[in-house]
Amino acid sequence: MTRVLVREPIADAGIELLRSHFDVDVDPESPLEDIIGNYDAIVIRSQTKLDAELLGRAKSLRVIGRAGVGVDNIDVGEATRRGILVVNSPESTVVSAAEHTIGLLLALSRNIAQAHASVKSGRWERSRYAGHELSGKTLGLLGFGRIGQQVARRALALGMHVLAFDPFVSRERFRELGVEGAASQEEVFASSDIVSLHLPLTDETRGVVNGAMLAHAKEGIRIVNAARGELVDEEALLDALRSGRVAAAALDVFSTEPYTGPLLELDNVVVTPHLAASTEEAQDRAGLIVAEQVASALEGELVANAVNMPGVSSEELESLGPYAPLARQLGSLAMGLAGGRAERIVLSYRGRLADHDTRLLTVAALNGVFQGRTEQPVNAVNAALVAAERGIAVEEQSDRSSPDYTSLVEISLRANGEETTVAGTTFGGEGRHWLVGALGFKIEIELAPLMVFFQYDDRPGVIGHVGTLFGRAGINIANMAVSRANEGGKAVIALSIDTPAPPELVTEFRAAGFHDASFISLG
Repeated sequence: MTRVLVREPIADAGIELLRSHFDVDVDPESPLEDIIGNYDAIVIRSQTKLDAELLGRAKSLRVIGRAGVGVDNIDVGEATRRGILVVNSPESTVVSAAEHTIGLLLALSRNIAQAHASVKSGRWERSRYAGHELSGKTLGLLGFGRIGQQVARRALALGMHVLAFDPFVSRERFRELGVEGAASQEEVFASSDIVSLHLPLTDETRGVVNGAMLAHAKEGIRIVNAARGELVDEEALLDALRSGRVAAAALDVFSTEPYTGPLLELDNVVVTPHLAASTEEAQDRAGLIVAEQVASALEGELVANAVNMPGVSSEELESLGPYAPLARQLGSLAMGLAGGRAERIVLSYRGRLADHDTRLLTVAALNGVFQGRTEQPVNAVNAALVAAERGIAVEEQSDRSSPDYTSLVEISLRANGEETTVAGTTFGGEGRHWLVGALGFKIEIELAPLMVFFQYDDRPGVIGHVGTLFGRAGINIANMAVSRANEGGKAVIALSIDTPAPPELVTEFRAAGFHDASFISLG
């Protein structure tokens, strides 16, 4: 009998659904390391941490169900390596999070929390807590995924002008929803009366609200954060609140929780204890959805919210398996070279690959393109939806002709009238991943975790200068390839390095006369 462990509370309807199919234990107390090996599936929320060590004990585990959106508490990479499917319920909390954001907006504009505390303490201070109307004000959104779009709809209904920045959302999608697309995060802060954060937490977004960003802000701006606490440099926000640069802030999340720091001492700060997703409806919805996903996965059916491995037949996997990691690397590389923008993605499969169902490769490529840049993972079921929600067109092309290579994967990103194309293939019995084309040049170099690309005018001494600068910084060049259109014309250097380049070296290269210098981590 298939066994399922429900480790954290979910809706009764979800438990009953699971019990109608499987042997279910609801056990929040027993040491998980002692019992996890007995189960085929586990259902958790945010409190249970499934790290690599714990997953190593889960010898029978096939499915992890996360009742909610985030999977920060799951080592998804380790689960994937062990063949454990991870499913979640990303739609369950969207409405709750959007409504809580609007509640914080209203609390900020009308001083609701402060006025409430004043009256409860016996004071009647009408003039002190006079507020501002939201109608006619500009709401800036950083991030325009599911939650950001729901917040925008509600803000527009309140008569607000909405300005949003998200490099993964097309201009057409902004227009469809009646929202103005911003060119940069700085523009959002400079033009908005209130800024609300709806970003995923990545290395790029961590601390995005910092002293430098707030220096661009409109005087007296208000900040709302119901996304991730680490998006905000809390010290910088504290200084800006004290100086008046930021008039007020409403915070539902903090870098460390429970939060007990100095922001609580300020009268112009409204706080809630991480409540954005905490409604009865959202919690019940999350439990039922994840129970449905776990049941489908255990019975071998296609699931709508798989976080990691998509389903594919063993025959197709044998043929396409070596190309999936190549496609992911090429997608990540293309997005890095394109500056993080895409309005249209064209995936071309040439040679023998054209005879196969290449959806697995498209999934892998989109994982590379969107990795760390969206609020949800991408898989076989939701890849097209993730792109569609951002107005990004995804097109697959197959061509049996491939003059130079037996099989070839080509990815082209198009945005703002510009196109960035990369191409790659596998070599050798081990399926080593090689880049064979980039930025309009034919170039052959093995892909590596740290890649660097320079475009420049072909002239003597450039290659030596590149080597000198890297050597001076103590950075070892592992491989290098050079290509040019014609003598004295445009040229490109592609190289892989052993260790990350320090920021000052990146700045030095970009100031050294190259048309472009791209330092890209493929992970």
